[in-house]
Amino acid sequence: QVQLVESGGGLVQAGGSLRLSCAASTDIFGFGVMGWFRQAPGKQRESVASISRLGTTNYADSVKGRFTISRDNAKNTVYLQMNSLNPDDTAVYYCAAKKVAATMYDYWGQGTQVTVSS
Repeated sequence: QVQLVESGGGLVQAGGSLRLSCAASTDIFGFGVMGWFRQAPGKQRESVASISRLGTTNYADSVKGRFTISRDNAKNTVYLQMNSLNPDDTAVYYCAAKKVAATMYDYWGQGTQVTVSS
């Protein structure tokens, strides 16, 4: 059973930074895509960023230029560096993994809370 464990969330003031980590229990290079999602209270879960096994990245328009997704295959870990945070970034952030050629994400972490105060 694949496990994804997020860490690094917390409370930060607007304009601050956080780095989220997602540690996988297996070799992440075997996944086609690793992604970060978030869900704010009363809102639907949304995609934040993703990175393919070859390193191609995609970002939601709302975080472009502020967030950076990266992966360390040797550590089986994916990161989300979040800069210039604002209260709209407050949400539970989830890590997810998609198998090669899969159309939907197969594995999800339990989430980590990010709260940005104004």
